Amino acid sequence: MAFPYLQQPSFLLASLKADSINKPFAQRCQDLVKVIEDFPAKELHSIFPWLVESIFGSLDGVLIGWNLRCLQGRVSPVEYSIAMEFLDPGGPMMKLVYKLQAEDYKFEFPVSYLPGPVKASIQERVLPDSPLYHNKVQFPPTGGLGLNLALNPFEYYMFFFALSLITQKPLSGALHVRTSHCAYFILVDRYLSWFLPTEGNVLPPLSSSPGGTSPSPAPRTPAMPFASYGLHHTSLLKRHISHQTSVNADPASHEIWRSETLLQVFVEMWLHHYSLEMYQKMQSPHAKESFTPTEEHVLVVRLLLKHLHAFSNSLKPEQVSPSAHSHATSPLEEFKRAAIPRFVQQKLYLFLQHCFGHWPLDASFRAVLEMWLSYLQPWRYAPEKQAQSSDGQARCVSERWAPFVQENLLMYTKLFVGFLSRALRTDLVSPKNALMVFRVAKVFAQPNLAEMIQKGEQLFLEPELVIPHRQHRFFTAPTFTGSFLSSWPPAVTDTSFKVKSHVYSLEGQDCKYTPMFGPEVRTLVLRLAQLITQAKQTAKSISDQCGESAAGRPFLSWLGFYPSDTNSSYSANDLDEMGQDSVRKTDEYLEKALEYLGQTFRLNEAQLAQLTLALGTTQDENGKKQLPDCIVGEDGLILTPLGRYQIINGLRRFEIEYQGDSELQPIRSYEIPGLVRVLFRLSSAINHRFADQMAALCSRADFLGSFCRYHLMEPVLASRHLLSPVGQSRSAGCVRGPRLSLRFLGSYRTLLSLLLAFFVASLFRIGPVPCALLLVLGYFLYAMAMALLTERGKLHQL
Repeated sequence: MAFPYLQQPSFLLASLKADSINKPFAQRCQDLVKVIEDFPAKELHSIFPWLVESIFGSLDGVLIGWNLRCLQGRVSPVEYSIAMEFLDPGGPMMKLVYKLQAEDYKFEFPVSYLPGPVKASIQERVLPDSPLYHNKVQFPPTGGLGLNLALNPFEYYMFFFALSLITQKPLSGALHVRTSHCAYFILVDRYLSWFLPTEGNVLPPLSSSPGGTSPSPAPRTPAMPFASYGLHHTSLLKRHISHQTSVNADPASHEIWRSETLLQVFVEMWLHHYSLEMYQKMQSPHAKESFTPTEEHVLVVRLLLKHLHAFSNSLKPEQVSPSAHSHATSPLEEFKRAAIPRFVQQKLYLFLQHCFGHWPLDASFRAVLEMWLSYLQPWRYAPEKQAQSSDGQARCVSERWAPFVQENLLMYTKLFVGFLSRALRTDLVSPKNALMVFRVAKVFAQPNLAEMIQKGEQLFLEPELVIPHRQHRFFTAPTFTGSFLSSWPPAVTDTSFKVKSHVYSLEGQDCKYTPMFGPEVRTLVLRLAQLITQAKQTAKSISDQCGESAAGRPFLSWLGFYPSDTNSSYSANDLDEMGQDSVRKTDEYLEKALEYLGQTFRLNEAQLAQLTLALGTTQDENGKKQLPDCIVGEDGLILTPLGRYQIINGLRRFEIEYQGDSELQPIRSYEIPGLVRVLFRLSSAINHRFADQMAALCSRADFLGSFCRYHLMEPVLASRHLLSPVGQSRSAGCVRGPRLSLRFLGSYRTLLSLLLAFFVASLFRIGPVPCALLLVLGYFLYAMAMALLTERGKLHQL
């Protein structure tokens, strides 16, 4: 089929392009509304691709269009209201779409911009399993470049709208824009509410001609035969239209194709970036990521999942059970029942698996976590709210949701194991990380949920030998046209088959399933309980340490002259910035998380107490934290796996202090670099010139020898904390003789103290020279006392 908009240039298109440069945004939109109302489809089809690209940006991300992802009502109220009115499901842009839809125009969309698995499949002449691509692939003529899809106007518009979330990179100044306040996010919500209604039917499209309606897209014959993988599923539209026998049938059957198309486009563009084969390859540590979602992307997907739950749960109770399937069931009702298992489940599972395995170990994972938890709790989006128990306990999950839990078993179990793996590698002292552990523990601790998960695992692990009539069958996903169990008796074994089918369709026939309530996962949960207990004590210790250091800091520290403690027991943590409030929140989150984990996995207090002791959370006599868990090897201390966990989580650390030549240590922030270097050269020259004389003086046994030794000899290195035998052997051969050190004169503190002393002396009318003599005399008396005390201490040690 020829594409009219490519045949000849349009005067209307040229005029609109010129206006887009010269006219303001509001005027351009007003002109577009008039053009859509006044011009026929024959003229409008030539401007449609340009208009879609000018709104959503180019597929290569060069043109940003209207930048809907950064457009906010509070920042740009006029532009925001105009754009939202123009792009509303009942607005002018959709009128243009339906106007072109009525004439059966087609528009080319490059296959090269589709998600990776879809693009690779089409390029290999294999038809993707989604009905969205059936009868749409166009092969280039001789000498042509690239494959294209022939899309109707509604599909073309939605492809661009969905892909703009991925192809358009946010501007540098929009990094702190709140996604839920942006025009794009709100438009997604409006489109979902319009085309996937929770009440009533899909509203019919607005037509420019009185009484006219937009016809359903007609199937096209593929230009080349395709092989296909997976299952072929005809769309609801084709199936219902082909069986249409009366013009007075349910009008929703004429409009269900828009709902189906919208959902398929969103799922394909936002979730279908990983195939099962690609996911299995990504398990290798050397695999490169093909697609990395952003936090904004995840938030939009969460919005989709929440609405899909509300959409599916809007079925009436008598329509939910499989026995309710009949010819009288409307297309919309059948679509509600099949939307999540047919279109969403597998692609979402692979998407979440990738996020759990590759997302950075920071607080931004909260977006992924909440998306996962939203999917796991469809009862939160049911029209009837579950009753709260009288004693204020969490709501009990109704048995009505047991089929959902069983048919989504891996979403609960395998992803929970993936979360455990992440939690064991994060800093649980951080309030944000503690909150994530608390959220997951709270969701899984809902009454009756753990029992339903266990029941699902029992059904999956049920041996096949007890069901001989199923030996010849293979496991696969149910078809879209109905339940593949309809011809079997509704027994427990049927449910078991459905659970097995779910697991094998997502993980493959040769998958190795690790039970969530088995010994391996229980060991991980116990380890997490250990780290939670340790993190609680660490948070308290950090709080105490911060309080002590703040109280014990001298006045000069407020002037910036007090040195930072380079040998602090704990590394920097966001607790230092947020203060006592943060410590309290962390303690609350971890305390409740431990309680919820105990409820879910039936951990008793005795077990938790034993784990706490085994972890070594006791403190030494001085109240200081112990070293990380390690063993002594030939070359020194070797960290154990537990010790590595303690260091990664900031629970313990080695006491690190400078043990080299004090004259050669790095220049500190409280020292003057140039002055320190000059003083070092001066003291080195003096030490070289008078080395023998200083050695003779320090060797004397009288008071003069003690006085010189106090000033010219360094403390014995053996008295320092040497943690490695290698360090001991090196330090043993490094004995330094007496020497003079003038480095203390290069310190801001020393110079400021001298200036303050001269200033105070001037207030008492004491000149600089007498003041200097007084300072020397005072220091001489202090040094004499210290020399005597030092020598006496050494005699006592002997």
